[in-house]
Amino acid sequence: MKKLIAFALISLLIVTSAFAGGASEKAALKIGVPDDATNQARAIKLLETAGLIEVDPAVGYSPEIKDVTKYIYNIEIVPTTANTLFSTLDDFGASTINGTYATSAGLVPSKDAILIETQDEGGNNPFVNIIVARSSEKDNPVYKKIVSAYQTELVAEYLLAKYKEAYFPAFKYDSATVQYPDVLDVVDNYVSSSAGKTIVKVGVCGAANEYWNAVQKVLDERGDNIYIERVEFDAYNLPNEALNNGDININAFQHKAYLNKEVNANGYKIEAIGDTLIAPLSLYSKKATSVDALKELAGKN
Repeated sequence: MKKLIAFALISLLIVTSAFAGGASEKAALKIGVPDDATNQARAIKLLETAGLIEVDPAVGYSPEIKDVTKYIYNIEIVPTTANTLFSTLDDFGASTINGTYATSAGLVPSKDAILIETQDEGGNNPFVNIIVARSSEKDNPVYKKIVSAYQTELVAEYLLAKYKEAYFPAFKYDSATVQYPDVLDVVDNYVSSSAGKTIVKVGVCGAANEYWNAVQKVLDERGDNIYIERVEFDAYNLPNEALNNGDININAFQHKAYLNKEVNANGYKIEAIGDTLIAPLSLYSKKATSVDALKELAGKN
């Protein structure tokens, strides 16, 4: 009798387990997103654009995972350190990767991405990168000349040629023609001198800042007598602190959303004085060749 009861219990457990397995026939397809708040918000908006999820419209450009109101497809959003998203791409159904990390790994957004973040120039786009000055010096004529030199055809063509779609100009330029066919040689080999010029210390982050050579060339050609001295920082929280404290004159490393976050958190008296570039986030996959294929892979909820 005891053997019969034990057998019945085992059978019940097997049936229950099978039923539970049937209730979740397919594990959620994992989607990697950056784990920092700003780029994670961008990634969530990109997944919304892809039609994979629905997001509470009240949160605007800054959603968190908790603001996802509906998973249209069977996916799981997995926050991951941004600079590892390419190396871990095999572990995910897809990942949203920043342009600088993607192109550094050999990816070309227009060829390899299954969806690219749309970022209109200027306006209220919070992910346009900017030049920032102290609020007390926002109308400084020297800084205005630097903004003007930045927003030129030479700089635009250099951004496009040098960074292979990691960056796009965030200002108007002539995309139909090439005015500087040798722009890389011209800019990369350009050497200026600080002699007799007003020195402006510009705070930057990372290594991809060669476009300031193009800005310098424009300033010299215009006879503005301004010399750009780049001050490189190894952490994103440092250039705004340095600017607010007066250690540098301006900085150029961040988009509007990050600046607003820093100002609100730290009470900095700094503000944007001009748009520079756009670094779009893109969705990549080694398992799907299109958004539709990714949806099919995930399956509807």
